[in-house]
Amino acid sequence: MALNIKPLADRVLVEPSAAETKTASGIIIPDNAKEKPQKGTVVAVGNGKKDEPLTVKVGNTVLYGKYGGTELKLEGKDYLMMRESDILAII
Repeated sequence: MALNIKPLADRVLVEPSAAETKTASGIIIPDNAKEKPQKGTVVAVGNGKKDEPLTVKVGNTVLYGKYGGTELKLEGKDYLMMRESDILAII
């Protein structure tokens, strides 16, 4: 699905992964105890800065800080808009 949005400069649009609903041992986690995911998939990237091209590409799975990015709701889905420097790693 193509989004009708193009991030500017070194910004990246990330679709967060779904929060875990069950622990490894099978215990169901209630909604109020779920942690905010810190992993997601890149769905759109900007052009980068003049002397700094972007290293992430559309489709990369990335790790980001717990409070990184700005939350957006586009076409009924939640996304995060963040600078590439807020991304900690590509998985």
